[in-house]
Amino acid sequence: MSWLRILAACCLWLTLPAQAHKASDSYLLLDVQGAQVVGQWDIALRDIDFALGLDADGNGEITWGELRQRHTAIAAWALSALTLERGGACQLRVTQNQVDEHTDGAYAVLHLTGDCPATTGELTLNYRLLFDVDALHRSLVRMTLDGRVQSAVLSPQAPGQTFSAAAASSGSQLGPFFVQGVWHIWIGYDHILFLLALLLPLVLVRVDGHWRPVDRFSVAMREVLWVVTSFTVAHSITLSLAALGLVALPSRLVESAIALSVVVAAFNNLVPLFNHRRWMVAFGFGLIHGFGFASVLAELGLPQDALVLSLVGFNLGVEAGQLAIVAAVLPLTFALRHTAFYRRGVLVGGSVLTMVLALVWLAERAFDLKLISA
Repeated sequence: MSWLRILAACCLWLTLPAQAHKASDSYLLLDVQGAQVVGQWDIALRDIDFALGLDADGNGEITWGELRQRHTAIAAWALSALTLERGGACQLRVTQNQVDEHTDGAYAVLHLTGDCPATTGELTLNYRLLFDVDALHRSLVRMTLDGRVQSAVLSPQAPGQTFSAAAASSGSQLGPFFVQGVWHIWIGYDHILFLLALLLPLVLVRVDGHWRPVDRFSVAMREVLWVVTSFTVAHSITLSLAALGLVALPSRLVESAIALSVVVAAFNNLVPLFNHRRWMVAFGFGLIHGFGFASVLAELGLPQDALVLSLVGFNLGVEAGQLAIVAAVLPLTFALRHTAFYRRGVLVGGSVLTMVLALVWLAERAFDLKLISA
């Protein structure tokens, strides 16, 4: 296969995140006091449209009228995939349907009420929405059970959770938040592309305006450590500050700046502006990426009785996921560094494609446009 064909395959791979740079999520907030259930369930309109076909006139846009006409069907579809049990099955109802904007688009907001047979004891939640058609779908659950706030992430591999009003050990929150941190970095295409754009040139050195391969793996590894450590320290600072409520930035500004960071990192591979100071780029934009990570924690809700451990678990998960990416990419890039395919096809061609994709994200996020269909 010629390097042009390989480059074409890379182009196809890079366009996939453009169509879905955020994985499918729903957000379920439940407050159970005794036998009474009150809640809110945010489900992306694009997911509902995929399952039920909301766009009646086929014009590519979902109007409030189209959504209102399908209120009963949406409620029945959603409730068929959600089960609560406390002393038996709880009876749930959708009382109201609204629309709210999230950073990744419009969501239907279902207001829930219900009654359970028992007023005390554990509560079991089972969730099945979209799992049969989307293996990447997740539900971020925030449960308040008799005053105790708990969080969970439900997936096809773990569709259920049992909650208890009794105080649990604070360490029990470390594992779930660690897993969520790993998951978030792996599905965060903008975070991954920023990291890759920084890593790709680290097995090369710029000499007289041309890229030359480094002589030893240790040379590349030293540069990687500088970049990864700078990125880690920076996003850990802002992730912690934002998660603890000490600093806040508008989500549109954060998401736009993250897209801009990918543009700058990719452009720097084409026209080196920070040739020996990539760690500064990693640190500076890492501060912004930390706010992006914090938005996930805000949606999950940090349990107050295990605040620090949950934050540490999520942060460690992000780092573990990041290191896994580095461990997979660095040996491959080092092995290919002598080839023209790597210098022209991967570094230059990949950086051009990454920059174009990130510019599209930037325009969409900064100006609330929809240039690529989800």
